[in-house]
Amino acid sequence: MLALLHLGGRNFLASGAVQTVNKSYYSAQMGKRVAVVLAGCGVYDGSEIHEASAVLVHLSRGGASVNMFAPNIDQMHVVDHLKGEPSQEKRNVLVESARLARGNIKDLSKLSVKDHDAVIFPGGFGAAKNLCTWAVQGKDCSVNEEVRAALQAFRGEGKPIGLCCISPVLAAKVFPGCEVTVGLERDDR
Repeated sequence: MLALLHLGGRNFLASGAVQTVNKSYYSAQMGKRVAVVLAGCGVYDGSEIHEASAVLVHLSRGGASVNMFAPNIDQMHVVDHLKGEPSQEKRNVLVESARLARGNIKDLSKLSVKDHDAVIFPGGFGAAKNLCTWAVQGKDCSVNEEVRAALQAFRGEGKPIGLCCISPVLAAKVFPGCEVTVGLERDDR
């Protein structure tokens, strides 16, 4: 999926998988320092593992230096992925995200826009449950303050913001009036 964030005449990178981005833009951006913000581990209650992995693989292949971050908060809820049902467990978003990051992850409060050239938010329901409340409140949702601050900081510096799958809802809430597209603009079928 490809999402494009258009703000005040500027286009910001927002992709479901980095390989879908224009090749000249992609190659020009490699060798850069990219922050990847995770929302836990698992499609139903965290970051979608395939999306997060695809982002990380393509950034690695392109020579980008990647730092991973997640908020140090409790998950909205935990889902038993085998049964597809909520569990009574309590889990922490940062701790669960460390599974994807192989332990090499930092608290989102430590993310510095000055140390990064771009930020990417993989999708998965964790983006809609842990990074904001869109899963339960829809358009009336609130966005985690650290997530909001990161998005505003990258926008303020004119740096690319990558948003995968459901995560464009973060930008739609943080940047009123922005245009986001998810998927194809036109289906020729």
